[in-house]
Order: sequence, then structure tokens, then C-alpha cells
Amino acid sequence: MTYVMTPSAPRGCPCEPAHVSVEVLYFAVLRDLVGLDREELEVPNGSTIRGLARDLEHRHPALAGRLRIVRFALDETFVTEDTALHDGAVVALIPPVAGG
Repeated sequence: MTYVMTPSAPRGCPCEPAHVSVEVLYFAVLRDLVGLDREELEVPNGSTIRGLARDLEHRHPALAGRLRIVRFALDETFVTEDTALHDGAVVALIPPVAGG
């Protein structure tokens, strides 16, 4: 893992990782489009749900334009696109579901 220095960090102290590990869970049609039910990704430290969504659309072109209507849950709690990710985060992508 690569580390970055923070302005207040003592010299030579790798206090903040440059990247964090995130587990992404895909459900329903998203799972079918991606061909996976989950994957582990390294994202830049300070990334948000919005940034992750953008990265996923590039990584999996079949998702392009579809994530606007998806709900995101971080560690089993629904969140907004501005929510920051943390190391070890579990992000679930939950598409709209119709039923009757």
C-alpha cells in the first residue's frame, strides 16, 4: 500500500494510506450486467460514492448511465453521493425493484 504525508505528520511518518480497500456488492440486474456479485477495489483515499460510481462506469461499461437510479448503501446504511469511503468499506449497489 502507498502512503501520503499529511501536513501535520512528523517527517518520515507514513500516516495516511494513498488508497483504501473497498468491497463492492452488486445485486439483481447490476450483478447480471457486471457478471460479478462482488469485487474488491483499491480507491484513492478521500474518494466518495460519486467518485466510486464514476470509476465503476469506466471499469464496467455496461453500467454507464445506469447508476443514476441506483441506491448506494455504505456498511448497510443508505448514503448520498457525497459520502466519503473508508478502508474496509462495504458498498452495496441496489437497483430499483418492481413488484406486485
